[in-house]
Amino acid sequence: MSCFKYFYLSRLNFHGGLFPDLAHYACFVKLIKRAFPALVCLLKSLAGEVTEHLFIDSTPMAVCHNLRERKHKVFKGLAAKGRTSTGWFFGMELHMIFNTKGEMVRLAITPGNINDRKPVPHMVKDIAAKLIGDKGYLSKKLFQELFEGDVTLITKIKKNMKNCLMEMSDKLMLMRRSFVETIFSSMKSLNTLIHHQHRCPINAFSHLLAGLISYQLRPDKPSLNSLTNLVP
Repeated sequence: MSCFKYFYLSRLNFHGGLFPDLAHYACFVKLIKRAFPALVCLLKSLAGEVTEHLFIDSTPMAVCHNLRERKHKVFKGLAAKGRTSTGWFFGMELHMIFNTKGEMVRLAITPGNINDRKPVPHMVKDIAAKLIGDKGYLSKKLFQELFEGDVTLITKIKKNMKNCLMEMSDKLMLMRRSFVETIFSSMKSLNTLIHHQHRCPINAFSHLLAGLISYQLRPDKPSLNSLTNLVP
């Protein structure tokens, strides 16, 4: 829920008998940071399996309105001004790799001004698969670096570039790359992924991890398994 205090009060009023020693709301918020290590371990344990085709993309995590970026202090040194296809934002970027089941396999968080290609080599460490991304990941240097590590980067090409033949299964998966946007929409619909009123970075990351864990546990995640089974 986007209003955590409302969630806290509803549980206190309707299920108070189950939590007789529940701390006061102000104290409860201060204690959230203690759950951060456990949330990291839980999210790691819920990571999806590596499938033949993986999808990579990023989404912005704005920490405040653009007009307040100069006065923002909570994420000082962590957040930066970045730009996406929808406009400018001040905050960080979430870089994620998903499998064809819609499960999150890897996650990286960077300042908003970091190029999408930079965290990719670290994210695909110990992975052997075909990685599908948009034109933002198009780079000959990155392709060669990943190829040496058993990862094949598949993206669309620019108009002035020479086309290359690829397997039909790879071409079909590339045509379904927008499937990642469905995943991001599904995550953000939980209203726990992005907030603008955090007073502590650890609390913010705790809420972020809780939102990602909630998504990983959902049985109705977007999936491409039906398409994969049809590919010869």
